[in-house]
Amino acid sequence: MAVRALFDVPAPAKLNRHLHIVGRRADGYHLIDSRLVLLDWIDTLHFERRDDGRLARHDLGAPLPADDLCLRAARKLQRAAGTEQGADISIDKCVPWGAGLGGGSSDAASTLLALNVLWGLDWPLARLLPLGLSLGADVPFFLAGTPARVGGIGEVLVPERHEAVWYAVLKPATGLSTQAVFARPEVAECVEAARIAGFSQDVERNDLQASAEALCPDVARAAALLFDSFGNSRMTGSGSAVFARAGDGPAPVAAMPQARLEGWTGRMCRSLGRHPLAGWASGKS
Repeated sequence: MAVRALFDVPAPAKLNRHLHIVGRRADGYHLIDSRLVLLDWIDTLHFERRDDGRLARHDLGAPLPADDLCLRAARKLQRAAGTEQGADISIDKCVPWGAGLGGGSSDAASTLLALNVLWGLDWPLARLLPLGLSLGADVPFFLAGTPARVGGIGEVLVPERHEAVWYAVLKPATGLSTQAVFARPEVAECVEAARIAGFSQDVERNDLQASAEALCPDVARAAALLFDSFGNSRMTGSGSAVFARAGDGPAPVAAMPQARLEGWTGRMCRSLGRHPLAGWASGKS
Protein backbone atom coordinates (compact mmCIF):
# COMPACT_ATOMS: atom_id res chain seq x y z
CA MET A 1 0.00 0.00 0.00
CA ALA A 2 1.24 3.48 -0.88
CA VAL A 3 2.12 5.85 1.95
CA ARG A 4 1.35 9.55 2.09
CA ALA A 5 4.81 10.90 2.97
CA LEU A 6 8.44 9.96 3.53
CA PHE A 7 10.63 12.37 5.47
CA ASP A 8 14.39 12.56 6.08
CA VAL A 9 15.32 10.35 3.12
CA PRO A 10 19.16 10.34 2.87
CA ALA A 11 21.24 10.68 -0.30
CA PRO A 12 24.94 10.12 0.54
CA ALA A 13 27.94 11.27 -1.49
CA LYS A 14 30.57 8.96 -2.97
CA LEU A 15 34.29 8.84 -3.65
CA ASN A 16 36.10 7.18 -6.54
CA ARG A 17 39.03 5.38 -4.89
CA HIS A 18 40.34 5.00 -8.41
CA LEU A 19 38.93 5.89 -11.81
CA HIS A 20 40.43 4.54 -15.03
CA ILE A 21 39.20 5.26 -18.55
CA VAL A 22 39.57 1.93 -20.35
CA GLY A 23 37.86 2.58 -23.69
CA ARG A 24 35.16 4.35 -25.60
CA ARG A 25 32.05 2.91 -27.25
CA ALA A 26 30.96 3.72 -30.78
CA ASP A 27 28.19 5.92 -29.36
CA GLY A 28 30.75 8.10 -27.57
CA TYR A 29 30.21 6.83 -24.02
CA HIS A 30 33.45 6.18 -22.14
CA LEU A 31 34.08 2.82 -20.50
CA ILE A 32 35.37 3.01 -16.95
CA ASP A 33 36.93 0.91 -14.24
CA SER A 34 36.39 2.42 -10.81
CA ARG A 35 36.10 1.57 -7.13
CA LEU A 36 33.41 3.57 -5.34
CA VAL A 37 32.64 4.04 -1.66
CA LEU A 38 29.82 5.88 0.09
CA LEU A 39 30.34 8.79 2.47
CA ASP A 40 28.46 10.22 5.44
CA TRP A 41 28.20 13.57 3.60
CA ILE A 42 24.47 13.50 2.91
CA ASP A 43 21.66 15.41 1.22
CA THR A 44 18.24 15.03 2.86
CA LEU A 45 15.02 14.74 0.85
CA HIS A 46 11.35 14.76 1.87
CA PHE A 47 8.51 13.35 -0.24
CA GLU A 48 4.76 13.95 0.01
CA ARG A 49 2.37 12.17 -2.33
CA ARG A 50 0.07 14.20 -4.59
CA ASP A 51 -3.04 12.84 -6.27
CA ASP A 52 -3.04 15.35 -9.14
CA GLY A 53 0.01 13.88 -10.91
CA ARG A 54 2.08 17.04 -10.45
CA LEU A 55 5.79 16.84 -9.60
CA ALA A 56 7.17 19.83 -7.72
CA ARG A 57 10.56 20.43 -6.10
CA HIS A 58 11.08 22.72 -3.13
CA ASP A 59 14.60 23.87 -2.21
CA LEU A 60 15.24 24.07 1.51
CA GLY A 61 18.74 25.48 1.02
CA ALA A 62 20.60 26.92 -1.94
CA PRO A 63 18.44 26.97 -5.10
CA LEU A 64 18.98 24.12 -7.55
CA PRO A 65 18.64 24.20 -11.35
CA ALA A 66 15.03 24.28 -12.49
CA ASP A 67 15.21 20.76 -13.94
CA ASP A 68 17.58 18.82 -11.72
CA LEU A 69 18.23 15.07 -11.69
CA CYS A 70 15.70 14.27 -8.97
CA LEU A 71 12.86 15.81 -10.99
CA ARG A 72 14.04 14.00 -14.11
CA ALA A 73 14.16 10.76 -12.12
CA ALA A 74 10.63 11.32 -10.83
CA ARG A 75 9.30 11.96 -14.35
CA LYS A 76 11.00 8.87 -15.75
CA LEU A 77 9.57 6.65 -13.04
CA GLN A 78 6.13 8.22 -13.34
CA ARG A 79 6.03 7.60 -17.10
CA ALA A 80 7.52 4.11 -16.93
CA ALA A 81 5.04 3.06 -14.25
CA GLY A 82 2.07 4.75 -15.92
CA THR A 83 0.99 6.18 -12.59
CA GLU A 84 -1.19 9.26 -12.17
CA GLN A 85 0.34 10.00 -8.78
CA GLY A 86 2.69 12.94 -8.23
CA ALA A 87 4.85 14.25 -5.43
CA ASP A 88 6.16 17.30 -3.64
CA ILE A 89 9.93 16.81 -3.27
CA SER A 90 11.86 18.97 -0.82
CA ILE A 91 15.66 18.95 -0.77
CA ASP A 92 18.10 20.09 1.88
CA LYS A 93 21.21 20.19 -0.32
CA CYS A 94 24.51 19.70 1.52
CA VAL A 95 26.77 17.87 -0.96
CA PRO A 96 28.37 20.48 -3.28
CA TRP A 97 27.68 20.39 -7.01
CA GLY A 98 30.42 20.11 -9.64
CA ALA A 99 32.57 18.22 -7.17
CA GLY A 100 32.69 14.63 -8.44
CA LEU A 101 30.95 13.52 -5.24
CA GLY A 102 27.83 12.27 -7.06
CA GLY A 103 25.39 14.53 -5.24
CA GLY A 104 22.93 14.88 -8.10
CA SER A 105 23.11 11.19 -8.99
CA SER A 106 22.57 10.25 -5.36
CA ASP A 107 19.53 12.53 -5.15
CA ALA A 108 18.14 10.84 -8.27
CA ALA A 109 18.69 7.35 -6.86
CA SER A 110 17.06 8.21 -3.53
CA THR A 111 14.15 9.75 -5.45
CA LEU A 112 13.61 6.54 -7.43
CA LEU A 113 13.74 4.43 -4.28
CA ALA A 114 11.48 6.73 -2.28
CA LEU A 115 8.83 7.16 -4.99
CA ASN A 116 8.83 3.42 -5.56
CA VAL A 117 7.61 3.18 -1.95
CA LEU A 118 5.51 6.36 -1.88
CA TRP A 119 3.52 5.34 -4.96
CA GLY A 120 3.23 1.69 -3.91
CA LEU A 121 4.88 0.45 -7.12
CA ASP A 122 6.83 -2.36 -5.44
CA TRP A 123 9.36 -2.48 -8.27
CA PRO A 124 12.46 -4.69 -7.75
CA LEU A 125 15.92 -3.21 -7.94
CA ALA A 126 16.51 -4.85 -11.33
CA ARG A 127 13.67 -2.78 -12.78
CA LEU A 128 14.97 0.49 -11.32
CA LEU A 129 18.57 0.05 -12.45
CA PRO A 130 17.99 0.74 -16.20
CA LEU A 131 16.07 3.90 -15.30
CA GLY A 132 18.97 4.95 -13.11
CA LEU A 133 21.56 4.35 -15.83
CA SER A 134 19.56 6.50 -18.26
CA LEU A 135 19.94 9.38 -15.78
CA GLY A 136 23.68 9.06 -15.16
CA ALA A 137 26.56 6.62 -14.82
CA ASP A 138 26.69 6.88 -11.00
CA VAL A 139 22.97 6.36 -10.34
CA PRO A 140 23.05 2.51 -10.50
CA PHE A 141 25.81 2.48 -7.87
CA PHE A 142 23.67 4.49 -5.44
CA LEU A 143 20.65 2.29 -6.17
CA ALA A 144 22.57 -0.91 -5.48
CA GLY A 145 23.69 0.51 -2.14
CA THR A 146 27.10 -1.05 -1.41
CA PRO A 147 30.74 -0.18 -2.08
CA ALA A 148 31.50 -1.61 -5.49
CA ARG A 149 33.86 -1.99 -8.39
CA VAL A 150 32.11 -0.39 -11.35
CA GLY A 151 32.64 -1.12 -15.03
CA GLY A 152 31.06 -0.55 -18.43
CA ILE A 153 29.47 2.89 -18.48
CA GLY A 154 28.32 2.41 -14.89
CA GLU A 155 26.02 -0.59 -15.25
CA VAL A 156 28.48 -3.34 -14.23
CA LEU A 157 28.51 -3.50 -10.42
CA VAL A 158 30.57 -5.92 -8.34
CA PRO A 159 29.92 -5.38 -4.60
CA GLU A 160 33.00 -5.09 -2.39
CA ARG A 161 33.69 -4.90 1.31
CA HIS A 162 35.13 -1.63 2.53
CA GLU A 163 35.84 -1.05 6.19
CA ALA A 164 34.88 2.33 7.62
CA VAL A 165 37.75 4.78 7.24
CA TRP A 166 38.23 8.54 7.45
CA TYR A 167 38.55 10.65 4.31
CA ALA A 168 39.47 14.33 4.20
CA VAL A 169 37.56 15.92 1.31
CA LEU A 170 38.41 19.36 -0.06
CA LYS A 171 36.54 21.13 -2.86
CA PRO A 172 37.79 24.34 -4.51
CA ALA A 173 35.33 27.16 -5.12
CA THR A 174 35.10 26.29 -8.82
CA GLY A 175 32.94 23.36 -9.86
CA LEU A 176 33.63 21.33 -12.99
CA SER A 177 31.40 20.08 -15.79
CA THR A 178 31.76 16.35 -16.36
CA GLN A 179 31.24 16.88 -20.09
CA ALA A 180 34.01 19.49 -20.26
CA VAL A 181 36.47 17.27 -18.37
CA PHE A 182 35.81 14.28 -20.65
CA ALA A 183 36.21 16.47 -23.75
CA ARG A 184 39.84 17.33 -22.93
CA PRO A 185 42.65 15.72 -25.01
CA GLU A 186 44.14 14.17 -21.86
CA VAL A 187 41.16 11.79 -21.70
CA ALA A 188 41.61 10.73 -25.33
CA GLU A 189 45.23 9.92 -24.48
CA CYS A 190 44.07 7.69 -21.60
CA VAL A 191 41.70 5.84 -23.95
CA GLU A 192 44.52 5.24 -26.43
CA ALA A 193 46.89 4.07 -23.70
CA ALA A 194 44.26 1.62 -22.40
CA ARG A 195 43.68 0.32 -25.95
CA ILE A 196 47.39 -0.37 -26.42
CA ALA A 197 47.86 -1.91 -22.98
CA GLY A 198 44.70 -3.99 -23.26
CA PHE A 199 43.91 -3.83 -19.56
CA SER A 200 43.27 -1.47 -16.68
CA GLN A 201 45.95 -1.16 -14.02
CA ASP A 202 44.58 -1.77 -10.53
CA VAL A 203 46.20 1.32 -9.05
CA GLU A 204 44.60 4.10 -7.04
CA ARG A 205 44.72 7.04 -9.40
CA ASN A 206 42.19 9.09 -11.37
CA ASP A 207 42.68 9.29 -15.13
CA LEU A 208 40.56 12.46 -15.26
CA GLN A 209 42.72 14.45 -12.85
CA ALA A 210 45.11 15.91 -15.45
CA SER A 211 42.16 17.06 -17.53
CA ALA A 212 40.49 18.63 -14.50
CA GLU A 213 43.68 20.38 -13.41
CA ALA A 214 44.03 21.91 -16.89
CA LEU A 215 40.54 23.39 -16.53
CA CYS A 216 40.85 24.28 -12.84
CA PRO A 217 44.39 24.71 -11.43
CA ASP A 218 42.92 24.80 -7.92
CA VAL A 219 42.41 21.03 -8.19
CA ALA A 220 46.19 20.62 -8.08
CA ARG A 221 46.42 23.14 -5.23
CA ALA A 222 43.82 21.25 -3.19
CA ALA A 223 45.59 17.94 -3.85
CA ALA A 224 48.88 19.43 -2.65
CA LEU A 225 47.29 20.74 0.56
CA LEU A 226 45.89 17.33 1.43
CA PHE A 227 49.09 15.54 0.48
CA ASP A 228 51.05 17.76 2.86
CA SER A 229 48.72 16.77 5.72
CA PHE A 230 48.05 13.09 4.98
CA GLY A 231 50.75 11.86 2.60
CA ASN A 232 48.24 10.98 -0.12
CA SER A 233 45.63 12.69 -2.26
CA ARG A 234 43.73 12.36 -5.53
CA MET A 235 40.62 13.66 -7.24
CA THR A 236 37.20 12.02 -7.09
CA GLY A 237 35.04 11.56 -10.18
CA SER A 238 35.46 14.38 -12.68
CA GLY A 239 36.31 16.85 -9.88
CA SER A 240 36.79 19.41 -8.63
CA ALA A 241 36.90 17.81 -5.14
CA VAL A 242 39.99 15.93 -4.01
CA PHE A 243 40.37 13.62 -1.04
CA ALA A 244 42.92 11.88 1.13
CA ARG A 245 42.64 8.75 3.22
CA ALA A 246 42.92 10.06 6.76
CA GLY A 247 43.04 6.94 8.94
CA ASP A 248 40.89 4.03 10.07
CA GLY A 249 40.85 4.53 13.84
CA PRO A 250 38.36 6.34 16.06
CA ALA A 251 39.69 9.71 14.86
CA PRO A 252 41.55 10.97 11.77
CA VAL A 253 45.34 10.89 11.89
CA ALA A 254 45.51 14.66 11.22
CA ALA A 255 43.21 17.66 10.97
CA MET A 256 41.89 19.21 7.78
CA PRO A 257 44.21 21.92 6.41
CA GLN A 258 43.14 25.24 7.87
CA ALA A 259 44.14 27.42 4.91
CA ARG A 260 41.73 30.32 4.50
CA LEU A 261 40.48 29.78 0.97
CA GLU A 262 37.44 31.80 0.00
CA GLY A 263 34.59 29.68 -1.29
CA TRP A 264 36.37 26.37 -0.68
CA THR A 265 34.59 23.57 1.20
CA GLY A 266 36.38 21.06 3.40
CA ARG A 267 34.94 18.20 5.40
CA MET A 268 36.20 15.18 7.29
CA CYS A 269 34.05 12.23 6.24
CA ARG A 270 33.58 8.63 7.29
CA SER A 271 32.93 5.95 4.69
CA LEU A 272 29.76 3.86 4.87
CA GLY A 273 29.64 0.10 4.44
CA ARG A 274 26.04 0.26 3.22
CA HIS A 275 23.66 2.85 1.77
CA PRO A 276 21.02 3.92 4.33
CA LEU A 277 18.32 2.90 1.82
CA ALA A 278 19.88 -0.43 0.82
CA GLY A 279 17.17 -3.06 0.62
CA TRP A 280 14.32 -0.68 -0.16
CA ALA A 281 13.90 -2.40 -3.51
CA SER A 282 16.39 -5.26 -3.67
CA GLY A 283 14.37 -7.67 -1.51
CA LYS A 284 11.46 -7.90 -3.94
CA SER A 285 11.08 -10.48 -6.69
